Parts: sequence; structure tokens; C-alpha cells
Amino acid sequence: MDFDALYKKCVQCPRKCGVDRVENTGFCREPADLRIAFAGLHFGEEPLITVFGGSGTIFFTGCTLRCAFCQNYQISQDGLGRVVDKTEFVDICLKLQAAGAENINLVTGSHHIPKIAEFLRAARDGGVTIPFCWNSSAYESVEMLELLKGLVTVWLPDLKTLDGNLSRSLFAAPDYPASATAAIRWMIENNPLDIVHVSKNGESREKMMSGVIIRHLFMPGKFEQTADVLAWLKENADNQAIISLMNQYTPIPAKKGKITQIEDRLVTPEEDADIQDLIEAYDFEYLFYQELSDDTSWLPDFTRQQPFSNKLATPVWHC
Repeated sequence: MDFDALYKKCVQCPRKCGVDRVENTGFCREPADLRIAFAGLHFGEEPLITVFGGSGTIFFTGCTLRCAFCQNYQISQDGLGRVVDKTEFVDICLKLQAAGAENINLVTGSHHIPKIAEFLRAARDGGVTIPFCWNSSAYESVEMLELLKGLVTVWLPDLKTLDGNLSRSLFAAPDYPASATAAIRWMIENNPLDIVHVSKNGESREKMMSGVIIRHLFMPGKFEQTADVLAWLKENADNQAIISLMNQYTPIPAKKGKITQIEDRLVTPEEDADIQDLIEAYDFEYLFYQELSDDTSWLPDFTRQQPFSNKLATPVWHC
């Protein structure tokens, strides 16, 4: 496949905006050059991903969505990051692996799939042996995901909403529900669950080598939307993928007063109890659910060498 052609008239994501990203930037605000903002060991992912050594996260600059509440807005929307070539990318992966990473976690790369696929092959040839994880909004085309087949084995897609009106106002993507569910179905069909037990210092933990963890963030005041998502997941993903229901929606200080489509606040204990009742009713085979907390200290600041708290992450590379 001519990867350069995919950037000359870009139709990589479902927007298919047709921009020449060699000369300009698309909706994702990114040119053909691949940019990265941060890489490090992350301990805040699901236990199957962090295991003992943490997940070797690489945060790409840009995004195919414009989520009004994005906690990584500095890199997804404000352009923080710098260009890396294939050689430097492989070096970053090798440094993460040497630091003990359980996997290479590729965060928000949907607008650069052809180039990332090329770089992943180089990383494998260069000595990276741990699994590659694809961590995305799921707003991507199946045609592009095919380029990652056989390279990425662990998938961490969001399923943000099935409400097209909500996705239009919050993400600038009315077609998000159809695109995301098609992408997630492809991920499940092509990556059966493979969970192994690994041991360290006498302790055994589970580790995902292949499979899909579908994430959904409950948005305050949007119980019905979450109920619809869980109903879809019960029908289409239970026993085939793992569900991760998150309740850590947190107002972003830099966006204070700018979000009007939802109640921009923390989840209440009453809402949390309602969600737990819903989870119990659906009785998923394998589901993660966060404990409710009002701690907002985990919010990242990617302008710092250490964007997270020391408990959550260990930096390896910064732009």
C-alpha cells in the first residue's frame, strides 16, 4: 500500500476530509509528520494492562475528535508535541521495554495509522517483543484498522455514546456511534481474548496478551446514555471482550464555563449507586469499575516532564 497517498488526500478517519496533509493539516490538526508529547510507564490503566511493570504509554499529538471535556486537550487539541522519525520511535519503544513496560500503549493515534503501522514493524524488527496496545476513541475506519492487524493484539477502545446528537455536540462527530461500534466489532472479531498468569516475587497476576477492553466514561446527568451503551455491550461484547466502566469525569479548569451540553461536575454518590445497580442487573462476565473518588490530583499537565503524579507514572521521554 502507498502510505504517502493516504496522506496526500487523507481519508484515514471516518471524516474523510480529503486534506493534503503533506502540505496542510486535517481536522485532526496534524500534518503527515508524526508527533509525540510524552512516553512513560503508566500505572493507572486496567490491571490486565499495568500488571507489575506498568503500561508503556506513548501519547500522540492530535485527535480525530474534539471532545469538549478532553483531559488530554493540551496534546489532542492544543498541539503540544514534537516530530519523531522511525528511528526515534523505535528507540522510545526500546526504552519503555527496558524500563519494565508490560506493553507499548499507543494513545490516540487514529489519525496516523499508516505511519504508526510502519513504525511498529520497525520496532518489532528492532527488538521490541512486548505486546502493542491500541488506545483510542474508536472513531476510526475498519479499512485503516486492517493495517494494524497482526501488529496490535491488545485493544483499548472507548465507546463514548450511542447518541448521535450528543456526539455531535460534544465530539463534533454525529456519526460517532456507527463508526465506533463498527470498529469495536472488528477489534473483537480479530482479537480473541488471551489472558495469561504471570508471577513476580511470589505474586501472580493476570496479563492480557490479546483481546479488547471496551471503555465507557459515565457522564454526569447522562444515565440513560450509559444504560444504552451497556445494553449494546451486553448484546455485542459480553464473553468476547472486557468492559471497563469509568466514573472519573472531572471538570477541566482550563475549560471552566465552556461546557454546556452536560453537567460539568463530578459524579455524585447517588449516580454511582445507580450505575452499580445497572451493572449488577446486566451481570457481565468480566467488568472493571472504578471506586468513586473526588480526588482530581491525577489530572495530567503535559507541559511538565512529569505530567502525572509520581504514583501514576514514571516518565521515560518528553517532547
